[in-house]
Amino acid sequence: MKHLVIHTHPNPRSFNHAIKDAFIDELKSNGHEVRLRDLYAIGLDPVLRASDFEAIMGGLVPDDVKTEQDHIRWADIITFIHPIWWSGLPALLKGYIDRVFSLGFAYSMDGHALKGLLHDKKVLILNTTGADRQTYEQSGMLAGITKTIDDGIYRFCAMEVIGHKYLYAVCCVTQEERLTMLAEVRAIAKTVSEK
Repeated sequence: MKHLVIHTHPNPRSFNHAIKDAFIDELKSNGHEVRLRDLYAIGLDPVLRASDFEAIMGGLVPDDVKTEQDHIRWADIITFIHPIWWSGLPALLKGYIDRVFSLGFAYSMDGHALKGLLHDKKVLILNTTGADRQTYEQSGMLAGITKTIDDGIYRFCAMEVIGHKYLYAVCCVTQEERLTMLAEVRAIAKTVSEK
């Protein structure tokens, strides 16, 4: 199976990097093809510009966007690994979505009807948070974040969301709790490998 991992965190010593490494290691140990797109490392310009709209409406896709779209076309399963910052996606990932999930690639318009085009793709989301689960649930933020990401982005593009795992309060947990979380990530990778 072909797995694309899209990772977004600027600190190579972050827990997000440890999650990414554990996840990819487990996929590879199960014999799967894996491509990594570390959004900070690849240097993709996240700013959606007027020239992007003009190019896409003219049937041309900017080269940097086409490269990312080709990676998505290649994949069977796409895993997004990133923190929740300010109740949403990191800005770099939001810019990636804005530019790469473009009209004619991720969705189409027929009059006023919108149609997702990525129906052959499965999506897994692994998120870290700063606060604990109770804080997110009681404030309603967990439901809002999940709806925005799962439905507002991926299901809108007709992708099948096969899982969304939150790893809570990573800044405040013990090393033992982090190791337990990494074991959970490996278990998820093993399960995803079987899909």
